[in-house]
Amino acid sequence: MKKLKKFILFSVIGIVLIIFTILGIEAIFLRHTSEDIYSDISKIPPRETVIILGASVHSDGKLSPILQDRVDTAIKLYRSNKVKNFHVTGDHRTEDYNEIAAMVSYLRERGIPQNRITSDHAGLDTYDSMYRAGKLFNIENATVVTQKFHLPRALFISDQLGFNYFGFTADQRAYQTEYRLKQREKLANVKALWEVLTNKEPSTMEYRLDSSED
Repeated sequence: MKKLKKFILFSVIGIVLIIFTILGIEAIFLRHTSEDIYSDISKIPPRETVIILGASVHSDGKLSPILQDRVDTAIKLYRSNKVKNFHVTGDHRTEDYNEIAAMVSYLRERGIPQNRITSDHAGLDTYDSMYRAGKLFNIENATVVTQKFHLPRALFISDQLGFNYFGFTADQRAYQTEYRLKQREKLANVKALWEVLTNKEPSTMEYRLDSSED
């Protein structure tokens, strides 16, 4: 019985420590990036490029609400003369799933010239997207567009990698999966911190282009 009580006690202590660690990392990310996150388009300084981080795409190629809001927000920045170019980055690890093609098509349909768009088909997660944007695509100054809960992690990663990026919130509606995504974000913060501390390299450091982009 005493052994069981000790096991339960240590288990509870361990769980509490894990929770405090996760919340502590989240607080560090928020504090470190708060001055670089904007939600008022009139206040954000102009940058050369807007980086749009990928998110889920439906089977018919239609953007999910979260991704659509990111792309629409980037277009607003462009039309407000806050950025000149678009860099879309996301998941295209299989032939039948292509976040990049969906984003590029959406941009083109809304009048964005192809020569204003660069595409990264190997931005498989936030760390890879940030790392490759700066080190492979040589994007020196940019505004990163994603939802408010996601921006601190993206900007913390880019800052630790030495990139001069701002963030702009893409929240334009309430999302059905927002609570779940916010909880997942807390765990993703731990992964991001580990990747930064170990100076992880992305799984691929090569360009990937569709035939339409050659």
